[in-house]
Amino acid sequence: MDQMIILWIVILLALSFDFINGFHDTANSIATSVSTRALTPRRAILLAASMNFLGAIVFTGVAKTIGGSIADPTKLDNGLEVIIATLLAAIIWNLVTWWFGIPSSSSHALIGALVGAVYVGAGSDHVKWSGFREIVEGLLISPIIAFIIGYIVMTLLKWIFAKRSPHTVNKGFRTMQILTAALQSFTHGTNDAQKAMGIITFALVTSGELSQLEVPLWVKVSAAASMALGTSVGGWKIIKTMGTKIFKIEPINGFAADISSASVIFSATLLHLPVSTTHAITPAILGVGAAKRFSAVKWSLAGRIVITWFITIPISAVLAGLIYKILF
Repeated sequence: MDQMIILWIVILLALSFDFINGFHDTANSIATSVSTRALTPRRAILLAASMNFLGAIVFTGVAKTIGGSIADPTKLDNGLEVIIATLLAAIIWNLVTWWFGIPSSSSHALIGALVGAVYVGAGSDHVKWSGFREIVEGLLISPIIAFIIGYIVMTLLKWIFAKRSPHTVNKGFRTMQILTAALQSFTHGTNDAQKAMGIITFALVTSGELSQLEVPLWVKVSAAASMALGTSVGGWKIIKTMGTKIFKIEPINGFAADISSASVIFSATLLHLPVSTTHAITPAILGVGAAKRFSAVKWSLAGRIVITWFITIPISAVLAGLIYKILF
């Protein structure tokens, strides 16, 4: 098959991944504001789509990390085929977890799939294990930090507003949640949309269309638009899991969870680290719930979510390796 055709297949798959990421992961960023009725579903989705687009346009550091930290695109003769297997595996896993309403990590799926595809398609010597380890360390540490920050923020808010009536407090924080939902969606765009940009740039370098890992403007705009469009579709199954099934979220809890997770995601973006927005938002909600009342959290559901996190990288890696073997 002509290399240019393969390149366009890669680009379309990458944008499809971003579209799916939009309705899969962005559901996390608006789940609390929808569940507390701070925003109607339609307004929440429009807000999230707009802020996703803006965040994706502004930053590119994470894209460069994804594009070069796991493998060197200039050293892969079959780089485009590797990326096709990577994207197909990540898309399949995202759709499976979305169907069952499980807030798994699109970041884990993509990174695991890329390692598996490079390992099978080019050999273990072509995997940058040190870069992979650094990315995984960030993915593992960020949930712990998000949980701690969520717990601390909620504890402080309980202490500050202890003498105020719950009705008055929640009325004020319901308005504040509009701002935190916007911030949450913006930070999601600054980090998650970068991953598809990184994959497309990786493909452009592999094919010789680019000489270095610099993200072209058209890649930024198309990836940002794909994620925004996916966000506009919504992800109601995951919104239901995140917003209602972990514990009963009130506006003050939603505010605490949003501000905590957004701070973790944006800090990672500034450090050029591809963290999982799912891994930041869910632990923040758990931390806030634990601070509110430990017994109020449905820890059995939280346990199933955590198990999904741990199995996503190996399953995606194996799936990508199998897809490469079957197709190429």
